[in-house]
Amino acid sequence: MDRPTVIVPLLPEHWPAVRAIYLEGIATGHATFETEAPEWEAWNAKCLEAGRLVALVDGSVAGWAALMPVSQRPVYAGVMEESVYVGSGYRGRGIGRRLLEHLVTESESIGVWTLQAGIFPENTASLRIHEQCGFRRVGLRRGLGRMAGRWRDVLLLERRSEVAGTD
Repeated sequence: MDRPTVIVPLLPEHWPAVRAIYLEGIATGHATFETEAPEWEAWNAKCLEAGRLVALVDGSVAGWAALMPVSQRPVYAGVMEESVYVGSGYRGRGIGRRLLEHLVTESESIGVWTLQAGIFPENTASLRIHEQCGFRRVGLRRGLGRMAGRWRDVLLLERRSEVAGTD
């Protein structure tokens, strides 16, 4: 039987576990172009204070999600890039989808009208949960970056809110 998952705000004390999950994602080679996880200060400066979530299973961090502004220009104030990561021991349990659903709700509550994600085509689990949560594919960026000696494509997905920014 799966243990209950609780979604709560990501706090600084969660960072060691969040960083460890980020490193697991990096190690897969299909989660990010990053090659190392930042220290708390750098990550904290990059991510929006609202829209930082962790999934807890029996008090342990099983996954995390966060929002990052795509631009500092006021016209893009309601457009955020999102990230969702699930620890290797918790994958396949619906935790990523639950995190993303909560992130969508939280983003809309703070006026975000568009969420975007860049996902490697090989990351089929991430593509699936994004599409289940209302994201649509808007393009393929061919050879966007070089990683481990290989050019990598990135699918661009977005979700337009039906609640925020509809005036």
